[in-house]
Amino acid sequence: MADKLVIGNWKLFGSNERIREFAIELKALSAGRLDAQQVVICTPYPYLATLAAVLPEVGVGAQDCSVNTEGAFTGEVSAAMLADVGCRWSIVGHSERRQYHAESDAGVALKAVAVQQQGLCAVVCVGESLEERKRGDHIQRVASQVRASLEGVAAENLVVAYEPIWAIGTGETATPEQADEMHGVIRQVLVELYGESGRALRVLYGGSVKPSTAGGLFACDNIDGALVGGASLEAESFWQIVTAA
Repeated sequence: MADKLVIGNWKLFGSNERIREFAIELKALSAGRLDAQQVVICTPYPYLATLAAVLPEVGVGAQDCSVNTEGAFTGEVSAAMLADVGCRWSIVGHSERRQYHAESDAGVALKAVAVQQQGLCAVVCVGESLEERKRGDHIQRVASQVRASLEGVAAENLVVAYEPIWAIGTGETATPEQADEMHGVIRQVLVELYGESGRALRVLYGGSVKPSTAGGLFACDNIDGALVGGASLEAESFWQIVTAA
């Protein structure tokens, strides 16, 4: 398997039974070829421990994390708690969190720091809206978002995911050329922020990734893997994307 990273984001889907069935199917398809450093699945909080138990061959990730370590914060889940149940990864700043929970770049940076402080890898999401792309502001917008969302964040245990908002859950996918261009911009900002360490950081593409589009995306020089939504819910389609990587 090439040194790409594929992360499945199950969003608000799943059950213990579904995860167990998924694990059986994925193990059969992969035939021992899974690598927990290159294949990660992020389930809702209640199913993290089940995933860790039935599918230790993959990395276990959360979809979000609190900035707080502990205290009177009803409904919050800390990075320490995530680590305690077997998590080694956490998405922060997904566009749906930004949209529906009004998360700011500064708040995303604080979450990423909290994740890293517990030894987990922070997967920091950035991406432009359709309106911003139509105006021609998309490159400036994403570059600014990367800088602000990584304020105080270390290069170690960091992955950046570019997810054009207009391609999430819509069936639309950025062309390989569009995605590669933006990944190149993000890479330039990472080098600006972290020097040579920024060249080694992985930048993933997310936005309606599916088996039919994965190969073209992974062939791009600047794309280091994928953040997969709906196609990660079925073992067969997810495995097809992993093998494309």
